[in-house]
Amino acid sequence: MSLEKHFANLNKFFIAFLIVGLMFYATEDLFVMTYIAMFILVTLKAVLLPGEMRIKIVLILAYACIVLVQVFMIYRLIFVSGDYGEYTRQVHILGRFLAIAALIMPVLASRFIVAGRRASFHLPSIGSAATIGLAQLVRLKNAANDTRKKLCLDNLKDAVDELTRHNSFNYINNGSLTEEYFEDAKKTLNDPHIYVIISKTGSPVSELMSIYTRKMYNHASLSFDRDLQTTISYNGGQKVYPPGLNYEMLEFFNQTPDARIMVYSIACTKEQKQMLINKVAQINEEGSAYNVTGLVTGRSYKPNIMFCSQFVFNMLEYAGLAPFKKPRKPVSPTDIIELDYYKKMKFEKEIRLNEPDFETTEINH
Repeated sequence: MSLEKHFANLNKFFIAFLIVGLMFYATEDLFVMTYIAMFILVTLKAVLLPGEMRIKIVLILAYACIVLVQVFMIYRLIFVSGDYGEYTRQVHILGRFLAIAALIMPVLASRFIVAGRRASFHLPSIGSAATIGLAQLVRLKNAANDTRKKLCLDNLKDAVDELTRHNSFNYINNGSLTEEYFEDAKKTLNDPHIYVIISKTGSPVSELMSIYTRKMYNHASLSFDRDLQTTISYNGGQKVYPPGLNYEMLEFFNQTPDARIMVYSIACTKEQKQMLINKVAQINEEGSAYNVTGLVTGRSYKPNIMFCSQFVFNMLEYAGLAPFKKPRKPVSPTDIIELDYYKKMKFEKEIRLNEPDFETTEINH
């Protein structure tokens, strides 16, 4: 018998053993642990295999909703009391069947969401599983450890708290940029450059986003000066201002031991820079909000509702400075750099914020 058939038989035996064990011996806590383990496995699969970021985010959200439904079903519907209470044993056994059947809900959800898409999230075959190399195992282990650290309770709690402050349909930020800011911005008109910053801030939301994007840099900003004294972007407002268009100091980027920023410049005319300053002032006056739903849908429900890289690219496009044509998919922070095939942007410096004197560690080109 071939090795592949051995694996296939072993796989069938394991599934049968799991079903029998859950059916007759599993407690409610064991069912919940099984659901959580399944959630971790399908999440890792969605993260590690190639595919569009939007599809991955939708899948992870679907998996999270499913595991919540599964847990609710176990504790509130099936295991209502230890002696089954008013339930007959037959009804309780039927409930266990439903609990076991619920294990395939993530698989059904992934097939429904990915159906007709170019992304592929199929599990590897038994044959290919037998040929997994050491490098792939190490990569999987590292990715799992990284995901586990980022999915800590503190990050999840902060992300949930942050989401409650957002509104993707109405302007909630108005006038966060002061007159002093615009005076400083106008002083940069003789500098014939606009500066684009991509950063690894280490904020809870950006750490969770990095699980899906598999990118180090998950935030983009715009500055009118090379010293980054006029840096702005769409962000959560640091719980001081509402989410939307806000000013950013270097301290904003310094939320993790390996925080760093990459600074690029784009040549522009004085008129183009003035156009951008005027446009920012217009948004500041009209109001803004952070486009949370747009990270998944790619849509903005009002002109001034954007996420960070959407804002940066839209501003550059408005002034005729975009380094590439706008793609169909939402522009991510790293896209701004990676899709600049003709190198219209010039690398200026990298700043590692937690070096002993970060200003002296800038890498200038």
